[in-house]
Amino acid sequence: MMTNPVLLVHVTSVLLSISGYIFRGKLRFSGSDLANRKWLKITPHIIDTVLIVSAIILYLRSGLELFSTPWLMAKIIALLLYIALGLIAFRFGKTRTIRLVAFFEAILVFSYIIGVAVTRNPFLFF
Repeated sequence: MMTNPVLLVHVTSVLLSISGYIFRGKLRFSGSDLANRKWLKITPHIIDTVLIVSAIILYLRSGLELFSTPWLMAKIIALLLYIALGLIAFRFGKTRTIRLVAFFEAILVFSYIIGVAVTRNPFLFF
């Protein structure tokens, strides 16, 4: 059971973030008109802001050194890659194939981030 309320907010926002990402991808790639609803464009920003703020609070409370904690640096670098792939998937991909590949790659990167968070090992696959 999680006794740290900030950690609970963080984990909940992680789950909401990836669920929303997959939901928006399903809508977009199926050609649904729902994908263009204003609330579906605003909500992810709110959730991701809560996610990042809670991550910063957890980091500040942890006493960890950013540049001497390889697993934390790996998560941050992977987060930047996840954001870039999401932008390609939803905004900048020139073809449907490029957008779909970026969409699924982003999910893989997100999975990596979760794996690193749980194991505190940036070398999950080695």
